[in-house]
Amino acid sequence: MRGPMGAGAALPADTSLRAGSALGSRSPSHGTRRARADPRPARPAPWRPRRASAADRSGPSPPPPPRAMQEPDPERPAEETPGGVAAGPPGEEASWLRRLAEEARSGWRLSAAPAEPPALTVAAVERYLAEAPPAGPRYWYDVTLADGAGLERCYLAPRLNRLVQRAHLHVGASVRLTRCSYLYDERRLRRGLLCIDQLLPAASNADTPTPTPAETRGLGRPSPPLRGERRHYLPLWNNEDPYGDMWVAEQPPARVDVDVSKLISLGQLETTWRSRVHFRPLLVRVLHKSRLRYYGKPEKKMDVPYQAYFEVADGSGMMSMVLWNSLCPEWYNSINVGTVLLLEQYAVKDSYPFKTQPTPRDSQMKRFATIEISLNIRNPPTKISIISEEMVKPEWGLPEVKYQFITRSELDDLPNNHSCDVIGLVTFVGRVERTRKKDGEDFWLYRWAHAIDGTSDQPFILEIFATSQPDVFERIHPMTYLVCTQMRVVRDLSENPSHTIYLTTSNESQIFITGWHKGQPYTKDTKVKNFIQWTRTQSEANQMRKTVIGGYYPFPRPPNSFLKYCKSNKVESVLKAIGDLGEEIEGLHYREHKRVAIQGIISAIRCISYSSAAEDASGVEPAQEDIESLENPPVSKQDNVHKGKTRNLQTEEPKSFVEPSCTPGEQHQTLLSKKSTAKRRAPHKSCAGTEQGTASVISVSSYPYYTRSAKKKLSLNEFQHEDSVQEQAPSDSSQYCTDHEEINDIPETEEMARTCSSWQSDLWAQVKDKLTKYLHHSTIFPESIPCKFDYMYKDLLIQQYNLHAAVHQPKETRTDKNISEFKSTGGLGYYEVTVLGINHDVAIDVAFLPFFGHEDPHLFPVEEVENDTLLSCMSCISSCQQKATGDGTFCDMFPLSNEIVKAAMDLDGRHVVCILDVCHLGDDKVEVFLSKIYKTVEADVPDPV
Repeated sequence: MRGPMGAGAALPADTSLRAGSALGSRSPSHGTRRARADPRPARPAPWRPRRASAADRSGPSPPPPPRAMQEPDPERPAEETPGGVAAGPPGEEASWLRRLAEEARSGWRLSAAPAEPPALTVAAVERYLAEAPPAGPRYWYDVTLADGAGLERCYLAPRLNRLVQRAHLHVGASVRLTRCSYLYDERRLRRGLLCIDQLLPAASNADTPTPTPAETRGLGRPSPPLRGERRHYLPLWNNEDPYGDMWVAEQPPARVDVDVSKLISLGQLETTWRSRVHFRPLLVRVLHKSRLRYYGKPEKKMDVPYQAYFEVADGSGMMSMVLWNSLCPEWYNSINVGTVLLLEQYAVKDSYPFKTQPTPRDSQMKRFATIEISLNIRNPPTKISIISEEMVKPEWGLPEVKYQFITRSELDDLPNNHSCDVIGLVTFVGRVERTRKKDGEDFWLYRWAHAIDGTSDQPFILEIFATSQPDVFERIHPMTYLVCTQMRVVRDLSENPSHTIYLTTSNESQIFITGWHKGQPYTKDTKVKNFIQWTRTQSEANQMRKTVIGGYYPFPRPPNSFLKYCKSNKVESVLKAIGDLGEEIEGLHYREHKRVAIQGIISAIRCISYSSAAEDASGVEPAQEDIESLENPPVSKQDNVHKGKTRNLQTEEPKSFVEPSCTPGEQHQTLLSKKSTAKRRAPHKSCAGTEQGTASVISVSSYPYYTRSAKKKLSLNEFQHEDSVQEQAPSDSSQYCTDHEEINDIPETEEMARTCSSWQSDLWAQVKDKLTKYLHHSTIFPESIPCKFDYMYKDLLIQQYNLHAAVHQPKETRTDKNISEFKSTGGLGYYEVTVLGINHDVAIDVAFLPFFGHEDPHLFPVEEVENDTLLSCMSCISSCQQKATGDGTFCDMFPLSNEIVKAAMDLDGRHVVCILDVCHLGDDKVEVFLSKIYKTVEADVPDPV
């Protein structure tokens, strides 16, 4: 049996571990970033410009059905070809994009605005460092478009950068180019480029052009960016990963004869380096490897501003080695932990004092910390030779790579910041998210994962930041064997001692999954071999039941004290006004995660079932909705309120691409001007909340709530028997809510007994129709809910929870399965919580996602919110809800438990501090989850609830 789990069926090939000391074999494909034999892109074939006819002046005609023959123009130099990613073969007619570029170039305005532009497909979105003054954007973007006849690389006007940053404009998107311009390069002869000035979204259909495999093979080749003097592109979403074919995948070992008598040791180098100009060769082994560091700045002109640290050692000790600039693309992927190097013509410098230091695994090894070896392409030009492991001789005295693997049972006894290595079977992996660095447009990539090793019923909780290994980082999935080195323990013993411990990557961490284990030094470690033995005793079916992928992950929980949450910052610098949250959310980039603290009053809670949420989300997507509003102009001002106004992308805030004309809060503010009736009204289909970014806006007064005044009329004993009332009521949600135009005159107590799914405070009942701003952010999306991992759709799920790719990747097999069709790991639904501003003038709806009902209780531990009485009650399912879940009675509704109502009433009217988890999911989708509630006992002294 090939699979590792002897008790069950064999795992798929790429998840198995081979018996013995090696952990499987590396897959033959090392990723898409392999070096090519000829790195130079093919020069586009010359093409003949044609005179614009009267019909063409109103806009270029759609591309012709067949490829008509056209005689090339040998007099026109290729440098004047705009863009120039992939021109058609010689003799073929120019594509629509090239004819559009020619029209823009030949006009006196150097611009063109086609009247009926065809749908185009985005084939690539690539980012590079700008050459602008400090006030300008830090990065520029080149966008490759496909029109069915070829690919054209265009420069994106900087005012449209937000379309990329919020993932409106991404690979695979269908767009219409409605305005463009032609920009000449003033520092080059006869060189120009096509600039995108305005775009509109286009509905994708069978006629939408798709890049062919032959066309996409040219994408990613080391062609320089269109504008400026930069030599290379950056990865689209961070700066730490290698990107493009200039990064050599693997350097072959050198065939050299090592003369030990001519070498110098690190110890000798440390004592004699100041008296030498030229240094003898070094023979060392790499013990640690850092992630890449990109230090480019718009005002500095450097070709390849990269840097990487390594810790190398010989028999005398260990020293830092620095790889600089253009040597990084050439050697970074080939110099790994365990690699033996012969270094010649290097430089020696004083060590940089502020860099991070890995924790040595050999406590007896001497460390030379005052100097470092500098490898650069000049001054002097370094010569690097890789010595294969088969050629390494014992008499050279090179140290072996050592590790400090721990088991999960040993983790609880380790102190904070302790360094260790771990191996485990992945049971959960979260989506890739981003957190902003101090620089405004730079981000770290990270994701969460759980791994088990059989020594404890608790998993390793791993916070994995990108380690400059994109092929591994993007392929982490459940049921793979994950190795993480140089991890750091994160715990706070001043908090609750039972608070969950987790591990986070360091600057020198390396990660490996099945397919990357072969030949790694850790395969000889005893604890790694013990883990392999344990996997052979496990049933694949049992472990598969515990696997989860994606979704919102509420970890790490905020501390028990708000003052600890603030750390050294002042409280006033941490707290945000509810009214300013709209701007805060608007400033988020794609998959950016942020925690925000607000003051407010818990004023209403409402249960929303997944079935009704799915019904709401199954309608027109926000982007599609804007497509409709853009292609079909609104008829009246009232329609503009509900569907969004048509705008162009040339404005400073390009919202017409996929964003509505006003925010949900502004939409509600518009509706509030029409004072609603005092009697309750409800929507026709369901009581589900208003979705952010959707067309329709429902008045807040349309929902039935359980109020404190209602409690006076109906005791808690009666409330406990509401499940029988619910069972007698029809399950159709339309029975709970009346038609939108009808007025519900049923007494409040009877209405509450019928639904039992909401609670509101008396204060909310008084002020909800008098708000000046009301933000609706309680919508959750399929990406928000963790789902069961299905190996049949492994690649689809991996793609779904990674970030948008920079370059179009043709798929060998396609599937129509939608992410919402996968089985979720949650229970009946989630909660909408309304937080009223402390000045009673603004409010916000946020979501709270309870994680009950999963097979693995350790995936989302409930005890993490035990200090929040309300959130703890909302996280746990009551006995009546469990019964309802078991017999399927409440398929569309589930009631608030007595504990939730009591906890909410205890907070009625009290000022609290709410910690919100905010994440931008792309397009117009933003999730806002309630993570923690702090109760303010005294002024400026918030305590946990």
